[in-house]
Amino acid sequence: METVRVVCAHDCPDLCSLLAHVENGKLVRVQGDPDQPFTAGFACAKVNRDAELVNSPQRLKTPLRRTGPKGEGKFVPITWDAALDEITGKWKSIIAESGPLAILGYAYSAHQGQMNRGLMLGLFHALGVSRLNAGTICDSCASAAWEATVGPIGGADPESIVDSDLIVSWGCDLVAVNVHFWAKAEEQRKRGVPVVVVEPRRSKTAERADWHIQVKIGTDAALALGVMHILVRDKLCDRDYIARHTVGFDKVEREVLPRFTPSYTSQVTGVSVADIEKFAAMYGKAKAAYIRIGEGMSRLAQGGQAIRSVALLPGVTGAYAKKGGGALMATADSFELNYAAIRKPSGPAQTRTVNHLRMAEALLELKDPPIRALFIGANNPAVTNPDVIKLRRGLQREDLFTVVHDPFLSVTAKYADIVLPAATYLETEDFYRAYGTYYMQYGPKAVEPQGEAWSNMRLAQTLATRMGLNDPVFGMKPEELLRELFRGAKGQVAAYDPDALRTAGPVRVAPQGPQEFRTPSGKLEFHSEALAAKGTAAMPDWTPDPQEEKDAAKWPLRLLTTPGYFQPHTVYSGVAFLLKREGVPSCVLHPDDAQARNLSQGQKVRLFNERGAIGLTLRISDEIQRGAVLVPGQRPDDEAVSGTINMLCSDRYSDMGEGATYQSTFLDVAAWS
Repeated sequence: METVRVVCAHDCPDLCSLLAHVENGKLVRVQGDPDQPFTAGFACAKVNRDAELVNSPQRLKTPLRRTGPKGEGKFVPITWDAALDEITGKWKSIIAESGPLAILGYAYSAHQGQMNRGLMLGLFHALGVSRLNAGTICDSCASAAWEATVGPIGGADPESIVDSDLIVSWGCDLVAVNVHFWAKAEEQRKRGVPVVVVEPRRSKTAERADWHIQVKIGTDAALALGVMHILVRDKLCDRDYIARHTVGFDKVEREVLPRFTPSYTSQVTGVSVADIEKFAAMYGKAKAAYIRIGEGMSRLAQGGQAIRSVALLPGVTGAYAKKGGGALMATADSFELNYAAIRKPSGPAQTRTVNHLRMAEALLELKDPPIRALFIGANNPAVTNPDVIKLRRGLQREDLFTVVHDPFLSVTAKYADIVLPAATYLETEDFYRAYGTYYMQYGPKAVEPQGEAWSNMRLAQTLATRMGLNDPVFGMKPEELLRELFRGAKGQVAAYDPDALRTAGPVRVAPQGPQEFRTPSGKLEFHSEALAAKGTAAMPDWTPDPQEEKDAAKWPLRLLTTPGYFQPHTVYSGVAFLLKREGVPSCVLHPDDAQARNLSQGQKVRLFNERGAIGLTLRISDEIQRGAVLVPGQRPDDEAVSGTINMLCSDRYSDMGEGATYQSTFLDVAAWS
């Protein structure tokens, strides 16, 4: 039995170091690496089953060509040469006739490797095609809000919670999406450090915490501002820190906070006045309070204000200056690698861009030229994008030449003209940096790819050669690409020898000292001139959203989507054990809402609004508040009664970062017929 030290490449903040056990060339087991300090020798329940993912009988073995209508999934096997000839021949013809802007290509987050993801982006950048502004379906709103507040820099080191005297998980189900941070928080909890969870649902994290503050969906900004109001009233602000390290607090104190009395905050958030007072006192009296901010609360109309308001709290008390204090949303900005060397090897600096969440609009409405060819790697937008019904109409265009690179025949792949079998991360070699911890690590491949599967990197380099691109990166080996990533790197990562990293295992690059701010002022910005210049509210606030009020008047329930514990998205659909553990795609109603509709546990139900209707199985629980419906995970149609949840979500933008607004969806539930 051979043991290979690898790195988990799933879209997760933790960046687990793993041990892959290989016997006679076959992956037989994956387990956590005990020598990684943060992930601490255990993998999540999903990754523990990655041997089954790699060896799944549902894996694509060869390239496929479509033979039936788009969406039906009828294909025949073809050779790689035939597939590549057809792809590059079609692309060259389209470029000659309509120019490169008629092509849209991207690889997204299903593979977190800097080479396998980055080099595919580099291919399309060099070709000068239309570019996808990726991430708007997920984190662009949260990132824009954090950057306007703290700057493009990582937050507080998660390992510093050994020095925290209060830990707050705000809008983040740690057990589902950040389990290793939760393990560290539980250790502190056993030592007497209180753990508080702020979120609309009584999640597994909330159940295990000392205190769950159940806030109404979309009102996190109001709660944070209500806490600030009390901190000012009770003289729990660090005025010296505010004067030295922040800008604009005086304006917020004068113009915003007076409205957020405990009574008004309670009315907005659904949290009792007593609990708001208690939470504010607990936070204000803590010497080193740590807030783990979840991006989920940014996926609504005022999501940017929610992130800004919560991220500003440590500035009121000076917690950003304390070891074990501050806030963390993500760490990626602190890894100042030379990403452009791989992602932007050549090509125009500016070209036409397409917002990820409005890909449907681009496919159906863009002109001069229209999108005539589409390449999708490491993503399943026909399930994960908002306004999925509209997107699928775009994918059904017979005049759209679509190529999908995926380990499985995903819902999106069923709309493709050519489907290419993709290698999983355990069948690839790559370099990784975390986005929820301060670790980086090189990972070799554990086994050879199944069947005729190719890695993103191999495919990008082959397509580049066939398309006549001469950029050196398209001929480099992984070790050479790694050197390019570190050539011209800045900050702490610049001190590391890329050649040594290939055998170093996990490497910690955590910041030292108090929180750094990289805003235009160099300070924590309560008032942001950069936001004001964009026509966005310069100060944190919460007001009722007019469109949400109109939708709530028509539809009685508000949607809350969260990651499933065993099926957070479609990446794990090929693992039978995890499908069974998660159960059928479901929705959750409060007992009172179920009773009002004469619905019972396990019943098939219809979720519907003006955009369409889908069918799920009902679960009744008071883990969700009255007036809301919870849908865990983004599940494909063939697992559900009918459809997928994002069919009911609009492509409306959030207040910052042009992000998705899944949680601003209103609907109703009735018996399935």
